This record gives sequence, C-alpha cells and structure tokens, in this order.
Amino acid sequence: MSPVMQIRFAGEEQAMTTRSLRRRVGVGTVALLTALAVLATPGPAVATEAEADYQPTFAKDVMPILQLKCQECHQPNSIAPMSLLTYPEVRPWARAIKDRVVSLEMPPWHIDRTVGIQKFKNDRSLSQEQIDTIVQWVDGGAPLGDTADMPPPAEFPDPTAWRLSDRFGEPDLIVASDPYTVAADGQDKWWRSTAETGLTDARWVRAIEMKPSFPGGRKVVHHAIARLQQDEDGVTGLANGFDVDDDIGPGTFMEWAVGKEGEIFPENAGKLMLPGAEINWDIHYHAVGEEVADDVVELGVYFYDTEYVPKYRTILHSMRAHQGGIDIAPGEIGMSQGFTRLKGPARLENFQPHMHMRGKAMSMEAILPDGTRRMLSSVGNFRWNWHINYIYDEEVAPLLPGGTMIVVTAWHDNSTANRENPDPRQWVGNGSRTVDEMAHAWVDVTYLDQDEFDQMVEAREAAQKATDNND
Repeated sequence: MSPVMQIRFAGEEQAMTTRSLRRRVGVGTVALLTALAVLATPGPAVATEAEADYQPTFAKDVMPILQLKCQECHQPNSIAPMSLLTYPEVRPWARAIKDRVVSLEMPPWHIDRTVGIQKFKNDRSLSQEQIDTIVQWVDGGAPLGDTADMPPPAEFPDPTAWRLSDRFGEPDLIVASDPYTVAADGQDKWWRSTAETGLTDARWVRAIEMKPSFPGGRKVVHHAIARLQQDEDGVTGLANGFDVDDDIGPGTFMEWAVGKEGEIFPENAGKLMLPGAEINWDIHYHAVGEEVADDVVELGVYFYDTEYVPKYRTILHSMRAHQGGIDIAPGEIGMSQGFTRLKGPARLENFQPHMHMRGKAMSMEAILPDGTRRMLSSVGNFRWNWHINYIYDEEVAPLLPGGTMIVVTAWHDNSTANRENPDPRQWVGNGSRTVDEMAHAWVDVTYLDQDEFDQMVEAREAAQKATDNND
C-alpha cells in the first residue's frame, strides 16, 4: 500500500499517511476506503496542436453543455440557487462552475467512476471532454464569442406537469397527500396521512412518478415516501412462485427526493396494486424561511393494459447499511454495514444511497453463495441534498443467484473537515432529523424464476464474450 493516499470527501482532498488513517478509521477499513473512496482522475488526452490552440467560447461551446446538463435546474423558480440561462447570468459564476465540474459535484452525479457498474439509463454526468471544454473556457477568460454561434433558447418541460406524460400520457391514477402548512421557521416535520386509491380491481403498474407542489413544495420537501398498504392474503405475491411474507410484503411503493422523479419498470416486471389499496404517506418537511401553505405531494401511477400481466413483481427494498444502529463519536469518521439476503435469483434495477448531512460515501457489494465478491456500485462523494437514483442500464443490471448477500457499507464524517457538519462536537446516532443520521440504499429488486435467470446469465456472458472478441 502506498504510504500516502488521497481521500476525497465532498470534493476536498486530504493526504493521510497509512498510520494516521488507521488511527482515524481503524485497520479493518483501510482497504475498503482505498477501493471505495479514492477517485482516480483520468489522464490527460494527447491533443493536436490545433486542439491545444483552440479557445472555447460561451456561445459556441459552453452554452450547449449548459442547456443539455444544467439549465433544467438552473432557471427561475427551479431548485438551483442561480439561473444560468444567459451569458450575463453565467459569467459571474464562471470560476465556481469550473470548480464544481472538476470536483464532479455538478451536475449532481456522484457515482465512483473507478469501480463497479458504469452504465446507467439516467446518467446526467459530464463527459471528460465537456469538463475540459468548461475548464479551457474559464482559464481563457470566459469569452462570449460570436453571438451568431449561440443556439436557440432551450425548451424545458412544464414544471407543474408529469414528466412521464410524453411517454405514457397522463397518469391513470393520481393520489395526493392531505394538505400541510409548513411554517417559515421551526424544526423538521414529518407529515403522515393515509389516502385511498379507489381501486376495485387488481392492476399492474408499469411506471410511477411523484412530485411536490410547484414552486413552494419543491423547496420544503426533503423527501417523501409512499407506502403501499393492501391485503396480500392469498396472493402469490412475487408472480414467480415466491410467497409474500412479512419480510417482503408489498414493499415501499416509491420514495422521492431531490434528484429523483420517477421509475419505469422493465417490460416483464411491475408493481401490483390490489383492490382497496391505500397509500400511507410519510413526508419529511423542513422550513426555508417562508411559509408554504396547504402543500400536497402527488403520486402519479401508470398502469399496464388490463389484459397484460407481467411475469415478475418488483419490490423496493430499503437495504440498511447498519445492523444495530449508527454510533459516531465527535470528530470521528464512522463506518457501518448492513446485510440483505436475496430470497431467490434476482435482478437489481438501481442503487440509491440515502444518508444525511454527515454522509460521505456508500457502496453496494454482492457476496455470491460460492463466496465470490462483486462490487456493484460506490458513491465516494455523497451530497446529502442530492439523493440520486442510479438506474442501471438493462444490459448491465446485476443478475444475482438466490442466497446472494447484498452488503451496503456507509461512511459518515463527523469531523471539522466536513463542511456540511452542523456540529462536530456532538455524538451522532440514527434518527429521522437531518441533524441525525441514516444509512440505507433504496434498491428495486425483481425476483426471477431459475430457468429465466439462467438464460439471462447465459445471454449476458455470450454478449460479453462477443464484445471481448471484437476488441
């Protein structure tokens, strides 16, 4: 092991000797931190002389990147603190933008690029070429360039509309929480209410979307959970031979947080809603200095056609990264782990870490029944105000045999080095407030029957072999 390691937390780098690292986090975690928290920087590409001399401009080179990756959030009445729609708006922030994209803080996409799966359906990150373009533009004085090169203004979705309506039309079912008024000041609040769905027949769900009200609700809703409450008696619940039991149940229907809008299930899978189903709301509000009156959160549900029954049922698991609680001493870095056993062969659809202000890194690893270990995903630069849902591309979504143990590991930084830490003098345990801590990953699990699982694995291996041969 190198005597000096670079550990990145929240975009900051700290050089630590192996000895000092052991003192802070313990011998047993040094190897894990090396693998999970070290973010490698891609080496510089060899540029031609013409490329080296080229000076990017805002109009021709930077504005298209902002339109594609940034402006949906950085516009009036959206969630970002400033608008980036025009050159006069962007220019004062040029160096800050450079810093954020180089540290991979913005756009919010904090997956570790050096380990695990790297293909996602919703990848919002910048390419290295886009990062280099922004850096060269800022270092060259952030010139406007020829306004004739400026692309036309981007058109963005109506912030009050359902995002999936372009693909599926309006939701087939909309369920709203009871109104709640969030005071301008005060401690965090949890609003729990129950809403009837009105369903009289069993229906299979192909997609789900959740949205707080606009614009007030977007500011005060930290996260919202919709739990499905229904009578599962007599249901072969996973649609493939596994019985629903108290350990699985219907599962959390959906969890929303900033950075997550909806879920679309694979064509052969979905969620099952039964007659008389209810939605139990659990909404975490926080004050922002202005009152938001009668806020509601809405859940939009898109059904499959009544005659279509998907083969598999997808269950949203809250995979804990702690067995027995969280215990972090003042000024320390804490590590915790949790374990979830897959009841049968399964496909994991996503990875969504959930922690609070001291959360800094989380990984998800699979230990197969034969002892093989596979690192699936790692976030080494977690930001508590962005709960990104990393949705695996179908061709790489993990296929895991029954009995696989999913290990979720979390790191919390309770030291003064953590800029987000509200008080490094305090002992920290697990709890619901943002000043407390959590450590779990939201993971959609689609259980498969053994024959189809074997066929999927065989097809995946054949495709990989063909790719390797072509290379």
